[in-house]
Amino acid sequence: MSFMENLINNTIRADVRAAGSYSVPDASGFIKLDAMENPYQLPAHLRQELGERLAAAVLNRYPSGSYPALKRKICARLGVPEGYDVILGNGSDEIIAIIATATARQDRRAVVMAPVPAFVMFQRSAQFAGADFVGVPLKADFTLDKPAMLAAIARHRPSVLFLAYPNNPTGNLYDAADMAEIIEALGETGIAVVDEAYQPFAQTSFMGRLPEFPNLVVMRTLSKLGLAGIRLGYMAAAPALLEQFEKVRPPYNINVLTETAAEFALDHIEVLNAQAAALNAARGELAGALAALPGVEVFPSAANFLLIRVPDSDNACAKLLSDKVLIKNMSKMHSLLSNCIRVTVSTPEENSAFLDALKASLPRS
Repeated sequence: MSFMENLINNTIRADVRAAGSYSVPDASGFIKLDAMENPYQLPAHLRQELGERLAAAVLNRYPSGSYPALKRKICARLGVPEGYDVILGNGSDEIIAIIATATARQDRRAVVMAPVPAFVMFQRSAQFAGADFVGVPLKADFTLDKPAMLAAIARHRPSVLFLAYPNNPTGNLYDAADMAEIIEALGETGIAVVDEAYQPFAQTSFMGRLPEFPNLVVMRTLSKLGLAGIRLGYMAAAPALLEQFEKVRPPYNINVLTETAAEFALDHIEVLNAQAAALNAARGELAGALAALPGVEVFPSAANFLLIRVPDSDNACAKLLSDKVLIKNMSKMHSLLSNCIRVTVSTPEENSAFLDALKASLPRS
C-alpha cells in the first residue's frame, strides 16, 4: 500500500471509509428539478434593497454569536409559541447533526430512529455521530405503520425519533393523531424531532403543540421557502432542552451575510408566502397532468415536489437527462420506491418542459 492509503486506513474510521459522499450533480445548462428549490427570486426592487443591506454588512467582525434580532424575527413571524426560542443552523443539515451529536451517548450505543424511506441525512448524521440507525418501513401507501413504530420504540428505546412532516421523498403528511401517540410513547427516554422543512407548502404544523409535548423538537429550514442559497435552518424546543443543544452548536455558525439576508426576507415574508401559494397551485395542475399519462401513478403531496411511479424509472431519467431536465431517481433508495422519481414543482415553463420530456420517455401504446 502507498503512504496515503496506510495513512487513511490508520486514521479514518472504517465506516467513513466505506461510505459514499453526498454528491450534488452539476446543474449547469439544465432545468433543475431535483432539489426542491423555489424557482422564483425576490422582485427586482427587493433584490436591489437587499443588495444595499448586504453591502452595509460588517464583514471584518465576527457575527454577534447569539443572533438575537434574527431569532426574535423568526419567533415572531414563523409561529414559535411564546416562551420558546430557536437555535439556528447552517441549513437543516447542521440542525440534524447538532441533535445527533448531543444525543450520541458514550456509555452505550444510542439509537436514532425514523420511518423509511426518509431524508437521507437522518441516517448519515446518526452514523457520523456514532449512533445506530433503525429505520421502520412505511406502509405501501407511504403512511405510518403505527404498530410497527410503537413496537420498534419499545424494543430499541431510541434517543431520537425523526418524523418528517411532510415526508421527503414521499411528500405526504402523516396522520397527526398517530404522530402524537408515537411522540407520547417515547416518554422520558426519547426526543421526537418533527422535521417541517416543507411547512410553507403544507400549511400545517406541530410548532404550536410544543407546550403539549416536553420531548418535542420542531425543526425547519428557510431553504424551501425560497432562500436555499443562504443556508439557514432552525429548531424550537422546550427551553431546558434547547439549552443542551446550544452547547453543541458551533460558535459563529451563521455568517453575517446569511443573517442580514434572512432578516430582510422575514421583513418581506408575504412575498415568499405568495410564491409558496403559487407553487401549491402549480402542484395541483402538474399532478393532474401527470395522472392523465398512461402508466404514471402520482402520490399525494403536501410539499413543493411530487413523487411519481413510472413504468421504467431508469429509462425516464435517461430521457429527461438527455433533454437537460434534472430530476431525482428514487428507485434504488428503498424497495417501496420501485420505479419512482421525484420532481420539484416549478414555473409553468419548466413544468411543461418536464412533462414533454417525460411523455417522450413513456412506452407507446
